[in-house]
Amino acid sequence: MLNTSAAIQKLSSAKNLDGVYSVLDEVGMGPGWNKPEPSLWPAPRKTFVPAHWSYKVARAALDAAGPLISTELAERRNLILPNPVPGNTYATARTLVAAYQMVRPHETARSHRHTPNALRLVVDADPATYTIVQGKKIPMLPGDVLLTPNWLWHGHSNDSDSNAYWIDFLDAPLVQLLEPMFLEQFPEGIEKADDIDDTSPMRFPFVETRERLDRQAPSADGTHEIELGKPALDTIGLFVRRLSKGRTAPIHTTANNIYAVIDGEGVSTIDGTRYEWARGDVFVAPGWREHTHETSGTAHLLRVTDAPVMERFRWLR
Repeated sequence: MLNTSAAIQKLSSAKNLDGVYSVLDEVGMGPGWNKPEPSLWPAPRKTFVPAHWSYKVARAALDAAGPLISTELAERRNLILPNPVPGNTYATARTLVAAYQMVRPHETARSHRHTPNALRLVVDADPATYTIVQGKKIPMLPGDVLLTPNWLWHGHSNDSDSNAYWIDFLDAPLVQLLEPMFLEQFPEGIEKADDIDDTSPMRFPFVETRERLDRQAPSADGTHEIELGKPALDTIGLFVRRLSKGRTAPIHTTANNIYAVIDGEGVSTIDGTRYEWARGDVFVAPGWREHTHETSGTAHLLRVTDAPVMERFRWLR
């Protein structure tokens, strides 16, 4: 790199812009008027793409890997759902990641804490399956949503005789981008917990969610949607939508939305592409990708969104 005196001397003798550009390159500067592409644009770019993942396939993969990957070998026995854009190996949407996880019978997943916020939707689990948050066992039953806000100790314990499966969601891609990432292991492996907290504020039981939806009048397009928390986490909003027979109105927003199917089956059309889904499946509608949902019966979708971030910074449209 040129020193200051040499750079000034070469700039003063430059005869044309190419000479100026040559010096700027040597001193690590770039001409804002001559960028290869603009820094600002009139509408959101659609970088991440719509995608869909099958729970049936994920469950088969976890069953195959289960005997081979113990919780001692892996921080979590999970399957990441990376958005299929070139170069991406982790994020499901720009700010969020989803993953399928399994804990085998009478197995524990060690406790840790981290700066990303996290939550999980239970797909299949027998009673006596728990997530342990801050020393309390919180039951995990199908359809339940459980929270682990940033920097709280959490681990998992399956005291039942069957495999337990759920879907994790984290704002880790956002934390990676901003870089305040910290992870700490619990010194003793997993927190010891005897108390079972059925009414923990970290848990949204599906039975209560259904009761709330039953009490709510449908919207104009025949759907019901309720929020879990206001918001449940600082960076993540959680909504459960009940779909009835028919098609919803189009959804077009700058917020990223990851959907997980609690029950039922249907089709979502995202930016013109149709995705058929069933219980336990995951699909993503990245920001500014218009989408609709359609069912022939009743279905429930969990919507995990970064809308609280967009709203906080006045970017939500």
